[in-house]
Order: sequence, then structure tokens, then C-alpha cells
Amino acid sequence: MRKTLKYRLYPNRIQRERLQTTLDACRELYNAALQERRGGYKIARAKVNDYTQANQLAEIKSSRPDVAGLHSQVLQDVLRRVDKSFQNFFRRIKAHQTPGFPRFQGRDRYDSYTYPQAGFRLNGKLHLQLSKIGNVKVKVHREIKGKIKTLTIKRENGNWYACFSCVVAPEPLPRLDNSTGIDLNLGTFAVFSNGQTIANPRWYRAAEARLRRAQREVARRKKQSNRRRKAVQMLAEVHKDVFNARNDFQHQESIKIIRQYGTVFAEDLNVKGLSRGMLTKSVHDASWSSFLNKLSYKAEHAGRRFVQVNPRGTSQRCRCGADNLKKLSDRQHVCVTCGLVTTRDHASA
Repeated sequence: MRKTLKYRLYPNRIQRERLQTTLDACRELYNAALQERRGGYKIARAKVNDYTQANQLAEIKSSRPDVAGLHSQVLQDVLRRVDKSFQNFFRRIKAHQTPGFPRFQGRDRYDSYTYPQAGFRLNGKLHLQLSKIGNVKVKVHREIKGKIKTLTIKRENGNWYACFSCVVAPEPLPRLDNSTGIDLNLGTFAVFSNGQTIANPRWYRAAEARLRRAQREVARRKKQSNRRRKAVQMLAEVHKDVFNARNDFQHQESIKIIRQYGTVFAEDLNVKGLSRGMLTKSVHDASWSSFLNKLSYKAEHAGRRFVQVNPRGTSQRCRCGADNLKKLSDRQHVCVTCGLVTTRDHASA
């Protein structure tokens, strides 16, 4: 299975300029490739693919010194990214989803480029050698396991990061024969079938005061000014803190569950549908899809069993099998058949 490891880069002034120059050249190549595809189809109904565009790179390098200074595989990956955007566009059309035609990328929307196979070398835990960039200082805070397949250099809110995609072998945990059911809700983040609960930290709600102040600063600044760009960066930092706190919480809780139970049953929730109602902010704050994805791949890596079940009617039946109809406002479960009295969420779990 694939695993992504992210490390902070600490480039000096010259290296930072080179990183930004490389990113700008990749963005320009992306937009040019996208324009060629659109124009070729409009004019002559010609279908241009990444292979035919890659054959033009040699000619482009001869006339563009800035492009010639980039690693060849980085340029090829940009063209593959354009091709992938069109593949996703046609896939969404076939699936009757909102297509979202590939769009041109502005300076603030194109934030990464990739070394697919070569062009980089990790020198210990302190330096990362990048082709055409130099020996950049990096903080490898955890060991890289498995075989490195690709390296993506990413700009995120003014900082630079190295994202290694590695192929790792599963690491099975000792076999367990126990199991649990999990009910996800907004009151408490999760309720287990044994009565155990996980409190809902509500990270976004806790940061709303900081967000209001940061958004007010952005609204008061003149558009396209340096002060507005700084205010936008401060706002992005608050959102990043919320994301990091939520992500860390879900990683910790998901690995606890995988280590504690051999089989985990959870609801196959339609989170997209739930997020359209009156509880939109709370549903997004809980981020159930992200949590279930973490449970899924951690279970696969540890040799555990993770099963998602249809949530329809789980809160309308007792564990004895008897029907127990409730309204959404009814938060208690009282079964007249077996005498079970508990909370709605525990009965569902």
C-alpha cells in the first residue's frame, strides 16, 4: 500500500527563489498544454494527448532557457497532470456528476510539482538534494519506511514541504477475535457498542473567534495590496491550525480503535448529503469521511477487518430485533420487548 510522508523544507533565499521559479514555469507549461488541447479540439477536432505534447518538450527547451533549466521528468509530470484532469472530467460526465471542465491555474492555485522517479536524493535526516535546486535543508522528524516512488514539492501558505510517496509492506498486529460497532454523531463524536464514547472536540467551533478576527482584517484591507495578502496569509494559518488539530485527533483515535479491536463495524454514511442540511457546519467540523478513510487504510495495514454497513434503520431497531421507531428529537431508546434503556446512539451502535 502507498503511504505519504510530509516534511518541512528550510530553503535559503536563493533556493527559495529557484523553487518559486520552477513552480511558475510548471504552472505556465500546464496552462499552455491546456490551451493547446482546447484550441486543437475547437479548431480541428484534434485530440491532443500527453504523449504528443511530451514530444514537443525538446523544441520548447531549445527556445526557453527557463524551461531548459528544469528537470525533464518534472516537465513530463506536468503534462500527465493535464491529461489526468481531462480523464477525471470525462469520468465525471459518465457518472452524471458535475463535470468541472479543466481550468487555467493562477499563481495562487498551482502549488506543487513532482519528481516521478529521479532528480532527488535524501542525504541523511538534514538535507534533500533536488535537481536544479540544490541541497535543501529538511527536517526528517520520522523514519521513511518502504520504497520511495515519487517526491512532490509543495508550497503551503508561504512554506515549502517535501511529500514522499512510499510503497510500504503491511505490518499486521497480533490477532484479536473481538469486534465493535461505531455510531458517528454530532453530540459525541463516536459511540461504541460497549458504551464507550469519544468526545467531539469541535475544532472549528473553538476557532471561530480567531477566524472572525482574521476575516475582519481581510475585509478591511484594500484588494491586491500587500497588507491584504498578509491578512489572507494569517487567515490561512488559522484554518491550517484547525485542520492540523482535527487531523491529529482523528489519527490518534483511529489507531487506538484498530489496536483495540479485531473487527470494526461503522456506518456507511452519505456525508455529502448530510452536509447540505441545517447542520452543515457541524458535519464539516466533524469530518466523518476523513475519519472513516483513516480507519479503513489503518485496518488494512494492520491486518484488521473494517466493515461499513448500511445505516438505514439502525436507530429504529433494538438489538433484540424488535422495532423501536423514534423521531430525530428522541434521544433515548426504551425497548418494551427486552427492557433495554439507553441512549439512541448507543442502541444504534
